Amino acid sequence: MRWWDIEPVLQVERELFPEDAWSRGMFWSELAHARGPAATRRYVVAEEGDRLVGYAGLTAAGAQPDGDGASGDGTSGGDAAGVADVQTIAVTRDHWGTGLGSRLLTELLRAATAFECAEVFLECRIDNVRAQKLYERFGFESIGVRKGYYQPGNVDALVMRLTDPATSVHPANPMSATNPTNPANGVEGTEIHG
Repeated sequence: MRWWDIEPVLQVERELFPEDAWSRGMFWSELAHARGPAATRRYVVAEEGDRLVGYAGLTAAGAQPDGDGASGDGTSGGDAAGVADVQTIAVTRDHWGTGLGSRLLTELLRAATAFECAEVFLECRIDNVRAQKLYERFGFESIGVRKGYYQPGNVDALVMRLTDPATSVHPANPMSATNPTNPANGVEGTEIHG
């Protein structure tokens, strides 16, 4: 995701999450930490032709993206591994059920692995069963509930955790490469880039 993607992302954000949509400033802030050697974020978009059809973002803490083991303060990071948080995943309604959400989550888990994160966390609306099933296919487990997390609707969040994202990049039920209506790489003609 780059700065010029923010406007189309906001359109999808407002359509899918009308009560708790992120602001322009929130996306700008996240992207400010997504480039360069000290990057701690990874945001990607999916496009079909000239149309943005999905996006996803992850933040990492406690690890270095270059894999040198340094802690950033001049000392060795040792065996300390970082943790990552899935900040957002969104797919336009006309692409639900196509595998695009799986592709976006795969990209985030690859980023978590590059950031040397041993665990990945996320919050999911308690009433979003579709998303919960996606995360479970990748090995996420429920570890708690945050009451009233999503405001202003006062909706609870299910907290989920995945250990060792490097081994979970492929979901437990991958799409069939031989099924032309559900190609192995998700939606035909859809590109994902950051």
